[in-house]
Amino acid sequence: MSRHPITKWAQRSDRVFLTIELPDAKDVKLNLKPEGHFNFSAKGSDDLPYEFDLELFDAVNVEESKAAVAPRTICYLIKKAESKWWPRLLKKEGKPPVFLKVDWDKWQDEDDEDVGFNDFGGDMDFSKLDMGGADDDDIEDDEDDVVESANKDEEGGKIEESKGEDAAAPAAAAAEEVKP
Repeated sequence: MSRHPITKWAQRSDRVFLTIELPDAKDVKLNLKPEGHFNFSAKGSDDLPYEFDLELFDAVNVEESKAAVAPRTICYLIKKAESKWWPRLLKKEGKPPVFLKVDWDKWQDEDDEDVGFNDFGGDMDFSKLDMGGADDDDIEDDEDDVVESANKDEEGGKIEESKGEDAAAPAAAAAEEVKP
């Protein structure tokens, strides 16, 4: 008997993201048909067979769909035949299988698509973003400044470290004088 790996999904108007969580998968077989039939099978690290069949809500473009097998997951970007939002992933209404879950990391509401919020597609170049950041030397200098300013009193004088009870007594007396 085969098992079903946890499979997450999310969509945009023109595509569906499927992420199959199966670490160290072997003999991965993915089959996508234009009418929307998707078949997956593989062996897990425990050599047990994992498989499932999904009847997707609508037709898909097989030629423009892409798959990537990574060490921990299998990702499939499925291009929809028509650019429209599906009310659900599967053609069949009702409760989806227990192994099929929403991928909240990739999820985007239909209203947010025009804004491009949270859409990190393959065409985004992160190297062009100037995220700033400090050099290691700057961080050390900043730490020195913080320590130095902490060791000065309000009038700019340096606070001396004191040891023993004799030094604590004047500080306690000064604290009492300040209280109303």
